[in-house]
Amino acid sequence: MGAISTFLWLDGQAEAAAEFYTGLFPDSHIDEKTHTTMDYPGGKEGDVITVAFTLSGRSFIAMNGGPGHPFTDAISLSIDCSDQAEVDHYWSALSEGGAPIQCGWIKDRFGLHWQVTPRILPRLLADPDRAKARRVMEAMVQMVKIDVAAIEAAAKGARH
Repeated sequence: MGAISTFLWLDGQAEAAAEFYTGLFPDSHIDEKTHTTMDYPGGKEGDVITVAFTLSGRSFIAMNGGPGHPFTDAISLSIDCSDQAEVDHYWSALSEGGAPIQCGWIKDRFGLHWQVTPRILPRLLADPDRAKARRVMEAMVQMVKIDVAAIEAAAKGARH
């Protein structure tokens, strides 16, 4: 079986998106740009139609498919952040021209949805002490960007 790639349909922004994402994440690069050999609803002959890129070691293809197919939050990419500094770094970059949502979710300027999640959050939400997990969940649902210190305080039963 061949590799599985995530395919992203964009409206004329495939190159810009691929360049932004590969510049943001480590172990990332543009692999190949393909130019169309004819006019099509999303562009003209000679335009870039697809950009294959690697994002943190994973394969993606961005296509200039034209209008009418925006991303929804039914699909998102999740970033596993080691600490608050990483959360802040990715949150800042992805929110530029984008829209923060809630519970660590954000829609970037290309319309793609992301979950910027500190590694500790899923661990605390799965804690066998269900009262602790509930306090963490209650704290998280009140947040837009996740605050690691606040969820740790909630886990301990304290307010941050």
